Amino acid sequence: MKRGKKYVEAAKLVDRTVQYEPAEAIDLVKKTAVAKFDETIEAHIRLGVDGRHADQQVRGAVVLPHGTGKTVRVLVFAKGDKVAEAEAAGADYVGGEELIPKIQNDGWFEFDVVVATPDMMGVVGRLGRVLGPKGLMPNPKAGTVTMDVTKAVNDIKAGKIEYRLDKANIIHCPVGKASFTAEQLNDNFNTLMDAIVKAKPASAKGQYMKSVTITSTMGPGVKVSTVKYA
Repeated sequence: MKRGKKYVEAAKLVDRTVQYEPAEAIDLVKKTAVAKFDETIEAHIRLGVDGRHADQQVRGAVVLPHGTGKTVRVLVFAKGDKVAEAEAAGADYVGGEELIPKIQNDGWFEFDVVVATPDMMGVVGRLGRVLGPKGLMPNPKAGTVTMDVTKAVNDIKAGKIEYRLDKANIIHCPVGKASFTAEQLNDNFNTLMDAIVKAKPASAKGQYMKSVTITSTMGPGVKVSTVKYA
């Protein structure tokens, strides 16, 4: 794979054989984020669990203290007085049954997170086939199936992110933007790591944190020492 000149220059700053301390890794990632746009900084965390087993699933949500740097559009499925509550909380879209054909047939996906009150899950369930593969299905573990729509919307707007295992047992999460200060990125990264450490399943055997890499959208990956998270 041919890499651009900027990437090659940036990659020279990173020693692939070294696992850096988190603060050092974040400094390096900021230095190697040289694209013309504000790159997203992401953490990729490989865990020693097998997500195919229900008792080894790692999934949840955490509010990053400094947000993700991205404006998140929230869709709330609600009815009755919860509609006004969701609107007052700042939800971008609020609705019910009438949104099903719009999403299913018209391919409308102008939203990043879906929240639903429990009494609307029967309706939302019909969208499982389209929302599921996009990771948009509301889930009680992530706090997106709740009667407290005000808290759900406020948390998401403040920088709440969901973390979950992919098929290779890796969690991919944004921890901010290249324009963030190193301190902000450190706070966000440590908050995410603490949440994942706390979410360790009781049935997980052996080494839980297999590897952690931080990277910017266009930059090289920087390996992070997992010693403090063991």
